[in-house]
Amino acid sequence: MNQTIPFSVLDLAPICEGGSAGQSFAHTVDLAQHAEAWGYRRFWMAEHHGMPGIASAATAVLLAHVAAATAHIRVGAGGIMLPNHSPLVIAEQFGTLEALHPGRIDLGLGRAPGSDQTTARALRRSLNTDPDAFPRDVVELMNYFDGSNPVRAVPGEGHRVPIWILGSSLFGAQLAAALGLPYAFASHFAPAQMMDAIRVYRQHFTPSAFLDKPYVMLGYNVFAADTDEQARLLATSWQQSFVNLRTGRPGRLPAPVKGYYDSLPPAARELLDHILSCAAVGAPESVAAQMNAFVARTGADELMITCNMYDHAARLRSYEIVGEITQQAR
Repeated sequence: MNQTIPFSVLDLAPICEGGSAGQSFAHTVDLAQHAEAWGYRRFWMAEHHGMPGIASAATAVLLAHVAAATAHIRVGAGGIMLPNHSPLVIAEQFGTLEALHPGRIDLGLGRAPGSDQTTARALRRSLNTDPDAFPRDVVELMNYFDGSNPVRAVPGEGHRVPIWILGSSLFGAQLAAALGLPYAFASHFAPAQMMDAIRVYRQHFTPSAFLDKPYVMLGYNVFAADTDEQARLLATSWQQSFVNLRTGRPGRLPAPVKGYYDSLPPAARELLDHILSCAAVGAPESVAAQMNAFVARTGADELMITCNMYDHAARLRSYEIVGEITQQAR
């Protein structure tokens, strides 16, 4: 690979068919430990609720578990869905994490519910549709960390926890640019506005005490294996899961199915083709070429690699291959 940028891991703690949340958490820790050994920069987890196949709902709790089982890899949320929470509570949670693991904690913030609307109401009790609520909550959270809010976050106040703005539209790009914060775009599941969001963020970025120039991290799916055929088969677990979710049938991560893509109707194939524009599938040489082309096209400063495979050993091997590719580039 020609591009020598940092690579990180996004883990959704997938629950496989026939598996359990406990098994998922054991796999998460194992993956984090391997990712640390393979040279990944960060290990992030995302807040989701009410999804049978994702076990990362109590995100801060799980991040504490991962951070305690690793030594130096950065651990963070990608992200916390801030409208679900009081900013003070998040400041206290991540201040606690930073106190326990100094210099290793990241906090990515999103404004989506991470769930369906019914679940979102159960989380929030009411839904705030004010478009200015999220920016206000972000600033309030930042003020707890820097001590400028009259209410004190303990732990939290005085702890430097890097804050990222997450997004899948231009809204997050504009907010990250205005606040001078790093920006992570969810291109691994919503790539439609990726290039426009990158352009808006870079053009309108205002240097801040946190960051002197724009920094873009992009979500990217990788399904790597020792052969192209094996990689294509392993990727069908994620393909099934994604199609099921988008058609209102969310479930646990299914086993691979040979010929799955070819069995789909045109609309489902079109859906997958759209997402696969931000994905690499294949053997090491093929994956390296696809990743290199993506970085060259986007100018990404960092890639956040996600890989949902049914078999844990195969998933580890996929991340290992990416690690080997990046080490060879250096």
